[in-house]
Amino acid sequence: MDLMIPLNSQSREPLYQQIYSYIKEEIRCARIPAAARMPSTRTLAEHLKVSRSTTQMAYDQLMSEGYIEAAPWKGYYVLSIENLVNVTEELLPAPAGEADAGDARYAVDFSPRGIDLGSFPFSVWRKLSRSTLVDDKREIFSSGDPQGEAGLREAIRGYLHSARGVSCRPEQIVVGAGSEYLLMLLVQILGGPCAIAMENPTYRQAYRVFKSLGCSVSPVEMDSRGMRVDLLRESGAQIAYVMPSHQYPTGIVMPVKRRQEILSWAREKGGRYVIEDDYDSEFRYRGKPIPALQGMDGAGRVIYIGTFSRSVAPAIRVGYMVLPEELLEIYNSRMRFYSSTVSRIDQEILRRFINEGYYERHLNRMRAVYRNKHDRLLAELKALEAEFEIRGEFAGIHVLLTHRRGICEAELVRRAAENGIRVYGLSGCYIEGEHMPESSTVILGYANLTEEEIAAGTAALKAAWLSGAQQDIGEGNNEI
Repeated sequence: MDLMIPLNSQSREPLYQQIYSYIKEEIRCARIPAAARMPSTRTLAEHLKVSRSTTQMAYDQLMSEGYIEAAPWKGYYVLSIENLVNVTEELLPAPAGEADAGDARYAVDFSPRGIDLGSFPFSVWRKLSRSTLVDDKREIFSSGDPQGEAGLREAIRGYLHSARGVSCRPEQIVVGAGSEYLLMLLVQILGGPCAIAMENPTYRQAYRVFKSLGCSVSPVEMDSRGMRVDLLRESGAQIAYVMPSHQYPTGIVMPVKRRQEILSWAREKGGRYVIEDDYDSEFRYRGKPIPALQGMDGAGRVIYIGTFSRSVAPAIRVGYMVLPEELLEIYNSRMRFYSSTVSRIDQEILRRFINEGYYERHLNRMRAVYRNKHDRLLAELKALEAEFEIRGEFAGIHVLLTHRRGICEAELVRRAAENGIRVYGLSGCYIEGEHMPESSTVILGYANLTEEEIAAGTAALKAAWLSGAQQDIGEGNNEI
C-alpha cells in the first residue's frame, strides 16, 4: 500500500503529527479499510523522504489510540473501529438531508491513550543519537545480547531499585520491543498457553495478547482494594495479572494487606506467578510513589513488567521484564535463541539518557506538566460534582466520571458527541460476555491536551451533561 501523504515542511506541526493525522483520518473515513496491512515504518519513511523515527512515532501514536496494531513478525494492520463509528453514527442525529454525511468531528478528544509528545526532549535525544554514532563503533551494528545490552539492563536495574523498590540483578532483566512482545515471550517461558486471571475491567491489549496465544483468561471482579483474592482462588488460574500501583482503568491503588494476600495465593502452589504491570507509576500527584509489589516478594513469585512508552514516548519501543530466578533459568536454557527485538543503537541511546540524568529530569518535568493539566481538569470538573462522582484523580493521566443517578454511558457519550467532545465509556475495558455490566462511567484522558483544550472540552461537557440533567429532572416531574 502506497500512502500519498501531503507533508508541509514549513508547518509548525511536526512531521510525525502530520503523518499520524492523515492516516487517522483515512481510517476513520474507511478509505483505509479494517485489516488492511500498512506499509512498514521503513518503507513509509523512504517513500516520504523522512526519518524512520518520524514514521515510527506516528505509528506508535496510532497504536496507542487503537487505530492500528503490530502483529509480531508480520507488520502493522488496521484495527476495526466499527464500534466507535457505530456509537457516533447511531447516537448523533444527522442534519436534515445529510444522513450519509460520514463520521463526526470532535473539537476535543479526551483519549486515555495519548501522552504529551510536545514535551519530548528532541534536542537531547538528537544529541545523544549523534554522539552515539560519531565514532566508528562497528560492534554497535552487530547482533548483541539477546537479553538486552548489559549496560542498559544495569541502568534499568538502578532506576527500578531507587524509584520503584524493585530488587533484582541485571541478569534477571529481559529487554524487548514493547510489552506485547514481552508477554508473548513470557507465555513461552511459562510453558505455553496457561490459565490467567485478570482484573475486570482491565488493560484489554494484554487480554488480546493472552487470548491470541491460546491462554484461558478468567475475569476476576474487583472491590475497592483491587482484585478479589477469594474469586482469584475460585478461578483456578495459574497466573494473576495485576496493576497494583495504579490499576487501569479504575485507578485503584492496591493496599499492602491485599498485596500480601495476592502474594500468599501465589505461594500456596508451585507454578503460580503474579504478573505486575507497572505501566504508569511515575505519575502520582498525592503522596509518595507506591513501591512495587515485586519488592515485597521474597519467594520469587512476581514477574515485573514495565515500559518507557508512557514515561518517554510511544516511539521508544523499549520494555523490560524482571524474571524470578526460577523463570530466568528456563529463559536461559530454552529461549536465548531469540534475537533482541531492540536495536543496539536505540539501547545505547536510552542507556545514556538514563545514566546521564536526562531521564530523571524528563520525568520531573513531565510530572509538573501532567500535574498542571490534572489540576486544571479537576478545577474545571468541580461544576459537575453534584451530578458525577470523580475517581482515580490522584495518579495516572486519566480520571473516571460516574453519573450519580445512573444515566448510561452511551447516553453520556452521545450528549458529549453532540457538543463536539469525545469521551470513552468504561465498558470498553471489560472482558466481553457476561462480565460486562451496565455502566454509567466515562473515562477522560488529558495527557495529550493543552490546558486550553481541557478548559474548552470541560465547558462543552458541562453544557452537554448539566443541561441534559435538567431535562431528565423535568421529565421525571412530568411523570409524577
